[in-house]
Amino acid sequence: MLAARLHGFGKADAVLRLDPLDPAPPGPGEVRLEMLAASINPADLNIIEGTYGQLPALPAIIGNEGVGRVAAVGAGVTTLRVGDLAAPLDPGSWGQSRTLAAERTIPLPAGIDPAQAAMILVNPPTAHAMLHGFAALAPGDWVVQNAANSGVGRAVIPIARSLGLRTLNVVRRPELVDELLALGADRVVTEETDLRTAGPDLMDGAHARLALNAVGGTSALNLANALAPGSPHVTYGAMSRQPLKIPNGLLIFRGLRFEGFWLRRWFADTPPAEQSRVFALLAAMIRDGTLRVPIHATFPLRDLHAALQEAATERRGGKVLLDLTVA
Repeated sequence: MLAARLHGFGKADAVLRLDPLDPAPPGPGEVRLEMLAASINPADLNIIEGTYGQLPALPAIIGNEGVGRVAAVGAGVTTLRVGDLAAPLDPGSWGQSRTLAAERTIPLPAGIDPAQAAMILVNPPTAHAMLHGFAALAPGDWVVQNAANSGVGRAVIPIARSLGLRTLNVVRRPELVDELLALGADRVVTEETDLRTAGPDLMDGAHARLALNAVGGTSALNLANALAPGSPHVTYGAMSRQPLKIPNGLLIFRGLRFEGFWLRRWFADTPPAEQSRVFALLAAMIRDGTLRVPIHATFPLRDLHAALQEAATERRGGKVLLDLTVA
């Protein structure tokens, strides 16, 4: 098998290599997956650079999410059978085969699109957790978000709709407006829209009860100005690489709560049974087509460095995937 193994931190072409490795047979309680596809996320790029909040011991096979088909099971495994699809919970998915504990996988239902299943581990649970973890939202409440065309943003829209919530979505490019409305967004505006003045009209006289920020800088402040007093403003990304600039009045007079979300913390703090429940719900939404992420391009594993360059561009129309079935 070939695997993308990180030997240092820095520029990908200097520190990331495709290494030939021998697949490990599964021991008791383990499964071996023949990997089908894996996604490239911003966190993967940050890990390669050495700038992420948690870095692996080197050398390490990287890749935070992917999907595989069970090729072999060890003694005592009852949750998976040969031929089943599963998503590994632990990092290391940019390789053609991997062996890990069965309990560290997410069994996936028959009929699910493997390409979409390869993107189940990062963006969908981030969206689901933020919609449930920071405010007691009720049907009819508004959620405001920037980077609404991102993987998380596109997951927020259908998950919020399934909960009866309404979304006000901010994007950079006007050509994205109709696309997100077709996805189920209630309102879509561009970054130039001043939500302090336009927000109430856009939200039928209401204010948002939750803001989700993946950009930072002035975009994050714009979201804050759309919030009802006492509401949470949750940061989970920093695409602009600009810090939050919070006027004192938003804290003193409006009582807004500025918080952060990191998916790895959610995994660490959430009981396995609850994680399984969430992923079963998300898998069902992916299988029935309610939850889908556009795929910008798919590269064979041998073209890993070209795939990384494409994933780093800002004007992508969706995710970049690695096809792991061919070297």
